[in-house]
Amino acid sequence: MHATDSLMFITSRPEVTFVRGEGSWLFDAEGRRYLDFIQGWAVNCLGHSPRVIVDALAAQAAKVLNVSPAYYNEPMRKLAARLAELSGMEKVFFTNSGAEASEGAIKLARKWGSLKRNGAYEILTFENAFHGRTLATMSASGKPQWDHLYEPKIPGFRKLPVNEIEAVRAAIGPRTVAVMLEPIQGESGVVPFTPEFMKEVRKLTTEAGLLLILDEIQTGIGRTGKMFCWQHTGVQPEIMTLAKGLGGGVPLGALVAKESVACFEPGDQGGTCNGNPLMTAVGLAVVNEVSRPAFLEQVEDNGGYLMERLRAMSAALGLGEVRGQGLLVALELGKPFGSKVVDEALKRGLLVNSPRPGSLRFMPALNVTRPEIDAMLSTLETILKEET
Repeated sequence: MHATDSLMFITSRPEVTFVRGEGSWLFDAEGRRYLDFIQGWAVNCLGHSPRVIVDALAAQAAKVLNVSPAYYNEPMRKLAARLAELSGMEKVFFTNSGAEASEGAIKLARKWGSLKRNGAYEILTFENAFHGRTLATMSASGKPQWDHLYEPKIPGFRKLPVNEIEAVRAAIGPRTVAVMLEPIQGESGVVPFTPEFMKEVRKLTTEAGLLLILDEIQTGIGRTGKMFCWQHTGVQPEIMTLAKGLGGGVPLGALVAKESVACFEPGDQGGTCNGNPLMTAVGLAVVNEVSRPAFLEQVEDNGGYLMERLRAMSAALGLGEVRGQGLLVALELGKPFGSKVVDEALKRGLLVNSPRPGSLRFMPALNVTRPEIDAMLSTLETILKEET
């Protein structure tokens, strides 16, 4: 039996096994290297096996790996304080994944609704949204492929069209407790909510006495050139979820909330490994690195460079829109051959993602270099010229 036969099938994978990574590069079992512009789906914000994470893991592993969540540990307290300081939101609950963070946000909003809004529980979400793979977060998500999967779904979510404020206004009723959205929908193809919509939805939720939940699992921790994407518009939520880049490659998520809505009581929420010192020590090292103003400026500069070069390529080859912010960028191909481009890129030592048949998504390490961006663009242009 082939070794991979022991893995439960959940997706088609190419016949390549990665054994080592360094910065923007991965190496397979045959010694071949690949330029990685996926980085674990925007997870490895500092690239593969960066020294800051290796050192944090080694130092903390020599102290203590885990203690019961019934007790404090030092890295957990330090990382919570740092996230509160950076976000201006006072309370943090750590999780092991983004889905778990989003699940916690749903629980917190419903608990708050039961106490403060006459039992309101309904959360307004958006078409093509992606909030995770637990049953509740799949119910909140707007992926059409999930409409009839794992029935019956968790009730209490209404899916609205993106960037249509009047649809939000019309959907609010006595059972509504919150509006939940990703500032940029990553899995649907890097689809941003406009600054105007974000400001209007903030105004509307405030006037209606609702919570605003921002899913910053893909956009947070410097991905868009600010520590959190909402800082581009100043639209601060009551509840924010983080993961992916927060751990820089290790499983770590966070539910961040304003003190006024942090209403969990003993027994309401928990988790055996949540906030363990090994993972939160890594998170603290990552956050301290990414939050440096010079680091964020570099993300913004390189993101602008990547988008400028992609737009020039798109214009030259007759392709479509380039959109995104910072180093979360998509290119519309104009034709549904994204998977073919991904396959051909792999053969040439480049990893890119096609979230939809007609688009490509780029999520490189936040410390990617200009020469690495140029190398990716050169390979991609060669492939696209052959396909168009």
